Amino acid sequence: MNVESSPKVAIEDIFSSRGRIKILKELAASNELNISELCRRVDLNHSSTKSHLEVLLSSGLIEEKKFGRIKIYRYKIEDLRARSLRSLFNLWES
Repeated sequence: MNVESSPKVAIEDIFSSRGRIKILKELAASNELNISELCRRVDLNHSSTKSHLEVLLSSGLIEEKKFGRIKIYRYKIEDLRARSLRSLFNLWES
């Protein structure tokens, strides 16, 4: 995937929030989750999680899939930046 075609969200905006980093780490490990499960795993309320997901969606690092009223959030591993972040998370945790 061409990185230049992704929306521009500053890396500082992604990394300035512990909540966003926790969400990215969890999605990178799990690949996809619904918002309720994501809230539970990252220990954030629904409103905070939703606002963090909006920033992450606009960054192009994750995507939202809808199945009726259910929304699933997926880590976009095909994005070079997302793959690089997952490698960084794995390296940091090892």
